Amino acid sequence: MVKILTMIFALFAMISCTTVGGSFCAVEHPIRLTKAEVATLSDGSVAAILAHNEKGAKLCGWKT
Repeated sequence: MVKILTMIFALFAMISCTTVGGSFCAVEHPIRLTKAEVATLSDGSVAAILAHNEKGAKLCGWKT
C-alpha cells in the first residue's frame, strides 16, 4: 500500500511540474508596422516592438 501511495504521489508531482504552451518561435510572430503606425506610437511602445522583433530574429531566424 505504501508503494502505491508513493508512486501516486510521485506521479502527481511530475504532472504538476509540466507547463502548457509552446516555444516562443511556435507562438509568436514578427510585429510589422507601417510608418503611419510607428508615428502614432510612444517611444516605449516602439522600443518594446523592436525588442520583440530582435528576440525573434535571434531565436527564430526572423527576417526583419
